[in-house]
Amino acid sequence: MLNLKSITIVLLVAASWMFFMSADHIDAPDVQSTSADITDYYAFQSTENSNNIVFAVNVQGLLSPSATSGAMFDENVLLEVNIDTNADNVEDQVIQLIPRDGKMYAFGPFAPSTTGLTSTVQSTDDPLSVDITAYGENAIVGTKDGSKLFAGPRDDPFFFDLGAYTDVLAGNATGFSDPGNDTFAGTNVLSVVIEIPKSSIGGSGSVNTWVESKRK
Repeated sequence: MLNLKSITIVLLVAASWMFFMSADHIDAPDVQSTSADITDYYAFQSTENSNNIVFAVNVQGLLSPSATSGAMFDENVLLEVNIDTNADNVEDQVIQLIPRDGKMYAFGPFAPSTTGLTSTVQSTDDPLSVDITAYGENAIVGTKDGSKLFAGPRDDPFFFDLGAYTDVLAGNATGFSDPGNDTFAGTNVLSVVIEIPKSSIGGSGSVNTWVESKRK
C-alpha cells in the first residue's frame, strides 16, 4: 500500500541530461550499483501511437545475470523526469517515479511546486502504478488514461566498445570498427519506462528533457 505525504527531497544524487539519448555507466562510488545511479535516459515518440511520447530511465548498470535477481529499486530514491516546454532550461512539467512494496508509482506530469535541486512529492490518491517485473518474468505493463508504465530488469540497450574507446584515447587507434565489441553485452539494468500522451505536457511540441535521481 502506498503511503506518501508531501515529502521534500533535497539531495541531488545523479543527473543525466539528454536531447535524444545520454549514457553514464560508471559513477561515483556513493551511487554505483544503486537506484540513484542513472546509466541511460531515452525519450522518443511512441512507435505504436504517434500522439504519445516515451521516457525510459535505466539505473544500476553493469548487473551480471547472477546479480540481477537480487537487484531492487531503492524506496528512498525518487526518479524525476523533467520536461522543459519553452526552451528556458527550467522544468515546466515533471513525472515522479517512486517504488513502494514491489510496485512502481508514477505521479504526473504536473507543474512542480519547486524546481531545481529540491523536489516535493506531489502524491495523488490514484496514481498510475504497476507491479515491478521480476527477473526472467514476462513484462508487466500498467495502464491508466492512455498512459503505460513498466518497471523491472532489462538487458542493457546501450552499445559501447570500451576497448576501442581506450585505444583511441591512447593514440593506438584512429577510430572504431563496425560493428565493434559490445562491452555491455550480457549485463542488465533496472528500467522504468513510461508512455504518456503528448497533450498531457503542453508546449509547442518540441521539448527538452532530462532525468534526476534524488534521495530522501
